[in-house]
Amino acid sequence: EVQLTDSGGGLVQAGGSLTLSCATSGLNFGAAAMGWFRQTPDKEREGVACISWNGESMKYGDSVNGRFTISRDLAKKTAYLKMNSLEAEDTAIYYCAARHAGACFEPLSRSDFRYWGQGTQVTVSS
Repeated sequence: EVQLTDSGGGLVQAGGSLTLSCATSGLNFGAAAMGWFRQTPDKEREGVACISWNGESMKYGDSVNGRFTISRDLAKKTAYLKMNSLEAEDTAIYYCAARHAGACFEPLSRSDFRYWGQGTQVTVSS
């Protein structure tokens, strides 16, 4: 059984930073693309970032490009999302996601991902 456990959310002031983690089990991590999405009550789930199976290709949503960095650690079977220069508009529940096919496509679409974490809340105070 594939399980994704995302963590690292919390309350941070605008301009601050947070790093989210997505620990995986039961997944062929070395062959999977990993993604991060976020959602607020009044919006559709939005693609934030994706990293390809070998870590050589990253894609970002327009609203976070240049501020967020996605990475992965094969030995730990874990993906990360480093978020800098956080803004109040970044407040959301963040979900990690995985897909067996190892590439990332644009635009980032939730329908491309099969497995999901339970979500971690990020709140940015202005």
